[in-house]
Amino acid sequence: MTSASPIETRPASAGMHPREFVCFIAAVMAVNALGVDLMLPALADIAHDLAIAAANHRQWVITAYMLGFGMGQLVYGPLADRFGRRPVLIATLAGFVGASIFAASSATFAALLGARVLQGLMSASTRVLAVAIVRDGSSGRQMARTMSVAQMIFFIVPIMAPTLGQGLLLIGPWRFIFYALGGFAAFVLAWVAFRLVETLPAERRVPISLTRLRQSYTLTLTNRYSIGYALAAALTFGGIIAFVSLSQQIFVDEFGAGDRFTLLFGICATAMGVASFANSRLVERLGTRLISQVAVLALIGLSIVHVALIVAGWESLASYIVFQALSMTCIGLCGSNFGAMAMEPVGHIAGTASSVQGFITSVGAVIVGSAIGQSYAGTTMPLAVGYLCIGVAVLAIVFVVEEGKLFHARMRAS
Repeated sequence: MTSASPIETRPASAGMHPREFVCFIAAVMAVNALGVDLMLPALADIAHDLAIAAANHRQWVITAYMLGFGMGQLVYGPLADRFGRRPVLIATLAGFVGASIFAASSATFAALLGARVLQGLMSASTRVLAVAIVRDGSSGRQMARTMSVAQMIFFIVPIMAPTLGQGLLLIGPWRFIFYALGGFAAFVLAWVAFRLVETLPAERRVPISLTRLRQSYTLTLTNRYSIGYALAAALTFGGIIAFVSLSQQIFVDEFGAGDRFTLLFGICATAMGVASFANSRLVERLGTRLISQVAVLALIGLSIVHVALIVAGWESLASYIVFQALSMTCIGLCGSNFGAMAMEPVGHIAGTASSVQGFITSVGAVIVGSAIGQSYAGTTMPLAVGYLCIGVAVLAIVFVVEEGKLFHARMRAS
């Protein structure tokens, strides 16, 4: 028997040093994070330049992108399982560069939204392929740890992105932000082209067929762990979208803290980064279930107290920052763990399963985040109530998935 080629023998780190691999996965994920957060300081300028009348309509610059991001994920899993991870990632990163140029040249709000949907469609591959590339070489707690370390680096992006966006606005119009997005995607594209080796060996690739897709979709959608934790991830991700969509209106319009927007946004994003770092250190010892379930209970408790504080008329900028940061910490302890648990029973169809789960997570999050965001009427109450509803719904899903037995270590037979 001939020896395997280098492309097929190092799937765990894709031919890179482990530290470079983690940084690479974080950079791939950061394409999407920058696509969401970099233009937050520019929303008011975009609204003025493109004549967006209603303040809440600004949120569609974010949600249109996330809608495309969700829909695109159904496509890339089967393509990656058929042709490999590397060529699909190269093609879509190139497409993201083109969509960014399209967004920068948009003359109307409708054209910008179309460009944002296209950006989302292209960046959807980054979520699917980041998960699939990591899953090709690891699973369970090891996968959760790798994803947590990558997300810890990835969460630095939301901290820095608004500041970077504000800096770009100092040297040019809001359109510069989209050129910068295209430039970063081009950098990651070069990294893929020169450093990434294929993690899916040729013998493990599967042809695209309706029968196989139906079987893979059926397995992903009927396994209670796969579908349950994908739905749980959708709800918690919806909380993040709601916060990001509302952040400028809350900090600038409600609390009059526009001069501190990037700092205050960064504090909340830092909380998620700290949570991911803590999760990466604790998950192999405590397990994904214990950490995520405690975090959900904490989110419910925090939200109840926050709602009571708002009703009593005691909400302030300081109290909002405290509760938002703590809520982001809880959500940060859920995300990577829910994703790892959803993938546990479907690792042998990682590409397709990641697509289906990503579609559910992203589109579900857009629905949840938009419902909360469009309810905004000048107070933080919709966000606090939304987090409470998210926490209760996630706890109910986890209770059903785990058949009423919480805090155990491992997945039971489905």
